Amino acid sequence: MNNFTNALHDEKTFYNAFLRDLEDCQSEVIIESPFITTERMNQLRPVLTKLISRGVKVFIVTRDPNEHTDNYEIQSEAAVRFCEALGVQVLLCSGNHHRKLAILDRTVLWEGSLNILSQIHSREIMRRLEGGGFAVDMFNFINFGRYI
Repeated sequence: MNNFTNALHDEKTFYNAFLRDLEDCQSEVIIESPFITTERMNQLRPVLTKLISRGVKVFIVTRDPNEHTDNYEIQSEAAVRFCEALGVQVLLCSGNHHRKLAILDRTVLWEGSLNILSQIHSREIMRRLEGGGFAVDMFNFINFGRYI
């Protein structure tokens, strides 16, 4: 039997735990979040910059800015340009993309209802799974190998 750890987080505890995980990444970060805002990206910029400078490959999968309305479209477009300038590879999805997850070094899986790249005021839940092959299972299930 594979050993794994499992922890639940809400919007109050998620970011501190997630940032610790990001700091520990050695090779690859995949974040899938349909919404992406300037405010949240400004908060994540320092850790993303460190990851890129250490040679960690960072991928963001998000909704095409053209599928947002008004202010979200503008913020999303600006955030995508910002990420690309940092060296983050951004993959744009169309067709009502709504998944929220992160796969870190293909060993840690975060999944739940929280938009990692935009959450501000909503009540959310995220589950952190480490080990047990869950991260690789999700990577394969979503078929990320086609793009990453």
